[in-house]
Amino acid sequence: MSRRLPDFTRVFSSTPAASFFSTQPVASLFSTRASRTTFKVLLLVSCACLLQSLTDAHAQRKRRAPSIGGQHAVVVDERLAALRDAPQLTATLVQRLGRGRAVSIIGARRVGDGGLNFYRVAVTRRTRGWLQAEAVASPARVGDDEKLLRLIRGSEEFDRIARARIFLDNFPRSPLRPVILLLFGDEAEAAASKLTRDAARRLDEGEMAAGGAPLESYFLNFNELDRYNKQGIKFVFERAAKRFRYDGESWREILKRHPRSPEAAEARQRLDALAAKK
Repeated sequence: MSRRLPDFTRVFSSTPAASFFSTQPVASLFSTRASRTTFKVLLLVSCACLLQSLTDAHAQRKRRAPSIGGQHAVVVDERLAALRDAPQLTATLVQRLGRGRAVSIIGARRVGDGGLNFYRVAVTRRTRGWLQAEAVASPARVGDDEKLLRLIRGSEEFDRIARARIFLDNFPRSPLRPVILLLFGDEAEAAASKLTRDAARRLDEGEMAAGGAPLESYFLNFNELDRYNKQGIKFVFERAAKRFRYDGESWREILKRHPRSPEAAEARQRLDALAAKK
């Protein structure tokens, strides 16, 4: 299936070089050595702006569904996210969708008596197909927050964190948010212990001493933290114990936004325990 190419003309028109070219005669750019240097700098700046625009567009495409109407939904179970050309498990595969991919639900169909439910979805303005209903969750559909909570509870480690992040980003009004926030923080704290062990095994003390940078900078730049950072999780490094700990942000949100929820008492206990470790 063909893909729409970016509008390079529109992207370039917003770069610093575009306004420069509109006001300067092109021939004069090469009249002096200084002008040639200026031209090279502007060209490099324009290329950098274009590359950044394309990168941002790719990231936004994953987060946002195409603006064509329908109900917003997001892929929560990538194991089932096979986009097909018909509402059948044996239909031709159009493409596989990754977890977190936004789509628009534009139709639905139940296959057979007591069979599977499929959604007709739009992935882009040109790409459409059928997805098994369990692959996605939509804040516009009653019960989808409960469905996603069951999936989160059945997940482990980073998968649980990633799916909880999807919930928090897409279900802002769900009464289940305090439950998710507590799970999110608990899994982040468990991840801190694992990351501490991995960092201790992979970071060589002799090399760190020879590098001359502060000890915490090596730990807080540890590459296994990257994927957690992208999920909005921040870790604090305890220098004396040489360990990571979760900063407790999701538990603080429970106390701030859901102080009367059953999870508030548990969140306060966890924050007290964090404070005692300082």
